[in-house]
Amino acid sequence: MTVQCKYCEKRAQLKRPKTGHAVCKSCFCSIFEEEVHQVITEYGLFRKGDVVGIGASGGKDSTVLAYVLNELNKRHSYGLKLHLVSVDEGITGYRDDSLQSVKRNESEYAIPLTVVSYKELYGWTMDEIVKEIGRRNNCTFCGVFRRQALDRAALKLHVNKLVTGHNADDIAETVIMNTLRGDIARLQRCTNIVTGSESLEEGDLVPRCKPFKFVYEKEIVLYAYHKKLDYFSTECIYSPNAYRGYARSYIKDLERVHPHAIIDIIQSGDHMTARVDAKMPTRIECTRCHYISSQILCKACILLDGLNSGKPRLSLTKASRPLAVSKEVCSKKDKVSKGKECSGSCGCAEIQGNDINYF
Repeated sequence: MTVQCKYCEKRAQLKRPKTGHAVCKSCFCSIFEEEVHQVITEYGLFRKGDVVGIGASGGKDSTVLAYVLNELNKRHSYGLKLHLVSVDEGITGYRDDSLQSVKRNESEYAIPLTVVSYKELYGWTMDEIVKEIGRRNNCTFCGVFRRQALDRAALKLHVNKLVTGHNADDIAETVIMNTLRGDIARLQRCTNIVTGSESLEEGDLVPRCKPFKFVYEKEIVLYAYHKKLDYFSTECIYSPNAYRGYARSYIKDLERVHPHAIIDIIQSGDHMTARVDAKMPTRIECTRCHYISSQILCKACILLDGLNSGKPRLSLTKASRPLAVSKEVCSKKDKVSKGKECSGSCGCAEIQGNDINYF
């Protein structure tokens, strides 16, 4: 018996993973695009004239995001200036190949591309880092460096919005991970569709948007397949031991039993709030590189210290434990802050111990 598409008279070709509805290829692609458009307009993600950087890895999520955003920008006259932003982590046989996909997308979609590299920014490639520390904690280094690299590239390009291809599965996994870690600060904001500052004052993070917040990973794969998009599908060679993998397996098991579980977890995360008296980290500026941080040294600088000193495992411990400092950090040069002499209770000793290079 032929199953008819829920939205037209054509023969259904697939069942939507998110809703279970039988749909034809044409209706599926149209609905996919319309739902993304509704999220963009409902949440007011963009304003006319915005310069929007698209975090492009060459994978399915960022490739579909670039294609859909480019189409919607033309169809609905968003008035956006789009720019692909890629990070080369320096992973031979993985990132070099995926960047070729991004470059083909640059040509096909007529969107300019900028690539920044770990080697250029930090003096290390991920291959070199893994050789130094092994495969157990390499995702910690990569995650910290990648996030900062995207921000630095966005600021350099004067981008005022950065969009990423994080989908519903990714966000649900993050809710589970932060719950298991007891990470209150990240748990409160991990489901936010926009993170960062809208003010864009000097030193602020570029606002990040997740237009695919409610889009299932399976539907992104189906969309890419039916649109015949060019993307790189190989998994990172260093990721099999990543902590996120366990959360991903758990989410997939839940989805098989109850497909709506992914959205349920996201909505649970949306409604989670910390107690009023819960102490949240204060956002300050890294004393060395001036990147936003919750400690006197940002995680990237702490991890780099460990790599450059030959003690990367010690830096992992430091990065996960905030440095104890007072409200004021004195100048290394004259030990004076706000006209008061250093009392010895501030972060001076910690700063000197980390050999800060002042600009």
